[in-house]
Amino acid sequence: MMDDADLQNFQPLDRGRINLLDPLEVRYWCRQFDCKPEELKKAVALVGDHAADVREHLSK
Repeated sequence: MMDDADLQNFQPLDRGRINLLDPLEVRYWCRQFDCKPEELKKAVALVGDHAADVREHLSK
């Protein structure tokens, strides 16, 4: 299991896109957007995997 230390040093390969297949990346984006994994996955399904679009959608 990954801990907060793993997440603290983690940077996604492509900071502009969200990769839902990588559990650590899902945790990273959930922390960035202050959301739950289910909310992140729903947002990506609705607006695509561009981080800016997901951020905008989740901020509504």
